[in-house]
Amino acid sequence: MRLTAILLSCLFFASPALHAQDRPKAGGGGVSAKRVSKVLEGISHASTAEREKLHQDVVRAFGLKNLAQGRAAAKIEETTVLWAILDPRPASVVREDGTLIGEMTSLGEDGLQVLAREIPNFTDLSYRIEAGGMPRMAGSARIEHFPLTADSQPQADVPKGRLEKFEWKDSKVFPDTVRDVTVYLPVGHQPGEETCLMVWQDGSRHADPNGSLRVPVVFDNLIHQKAMPRTVGIFIDPGRKPKQKPGDKAANRSFEYDSLGDAYVRFLLNEIIPEVKKRHAVKLRASPEAWAIAGGSSGGICAFTAAWERPDQFGKVLSWVGSFVDLRGGHVYPSLIRLTERKPIRVYLLDGENDLDNPFGNWPLANKQMAAAFKFMNYDFRIDWNQCFHGSKGMAPALPEALRWLWRDVK
Repeated sequence: MRLTAILLSCLFFASPALHAQDRPKAGGGGVSAKRVSKVLEGISHASTAEREKLHQDVVRAFGLKNLAQGRAAAKIEETTVLWAILDPRPASVVREDGTLIGEMTSLGEDGLQVLAREIPNFTDLSYRIEAGGMPRMAGSARIEHFPLTADSQPQADVPKGRLEKFEWKDSKVFPDTVRDVTVYLPVGHQPGEETCLMVWQDGSRHADPNGSLRVPVVFDNLIHQKAMPRTVGIFIDPGRKPKQKPGDKAANRSFEYDSLGDAYVRFLLNEIIPEVKKRHAVKLRASPEAWAIAGGSSGGICAFTAAWERPDQFGKVLSWVGSFVDLRGGHVYPSLIRLTERKPIRVYLLDGENDLDNPFGNWPLANKQMAAAFKFMNYDFRIDWNQCFHGSKGMAPALPEALRWLWRDVK
């Protein structure tokens, strides 16, 4: 703890308080907020060794420099929020309006203080940490917890498909772009085996078996249950510019996903799908009922646009928190759907009452307008609602049921 105190003396007095515009984002990982909360409940009876262990874990998780400078964002585990700071003065966490959330507990002579609190689910919390009556930092924490079902968890008796990855940088439709593509092949896939197809936008995050959606895990379980047909998944990242590094925010994402027209579906049909067929000897069923496409946010409108433009290829759409707003003209779809002869597309939508509302539009209202248009035109569609914010957390527990519904009559 002496080293902590020495670094604190170098960092604390030179660091100004953070203002609202400097708010760090809430993060997770590194320490269990629930475990810290449990230890704090009995802190008065904790042994010296238990307190020192907790001290070490908190410093390691938040980072000593971040703690001393008041830049350690809150950590969230389910609905438990954990705050920490290094300051010799008694500290507390308050809401943006000054309402007290809680007094922080000291963990050592070096000034490390922590607070863990249960916060109601689906809360967008703005807070600040005050020490000695003075603000040390401000930030925000979004509490959004959805428990996953067994279908999103690996099962010991369910064999796993395999994931293969390649880089695509030879696009003619979107020149000067580079992207990663991940291919899911169902367990036991043989060259020339006829399968269904499902394409996913923002691919890498959804192909991650430990990610938010865990699509490969859900595929494994549902295919094993025969709740969906044997399906090849193609997970495609949006294009990044050649000078961008893997993992950087893709510069071409909005242009590819939010634009109307047939450019993206041509990119799929003329470039990516043929490349997957060539690399893995994939043979796809010829009917559009066997081809699905999925995405969230801008990836959701992208998926719908692909099927809208080529219903002869893609007969199924899965969209969550879809951006059917005026980013690049997507707000026109409800009217277009009503004015155009019904297309043979099955559409699943999911959105939440806490989704975005900004100058480009209101996401919940836009999705309700899409659903109303589908109903008016007698489409085969379904819309599910929960309290999710913008992102994939709300889709994760609903994904198995959504896929069952989408593939319900395809064997």
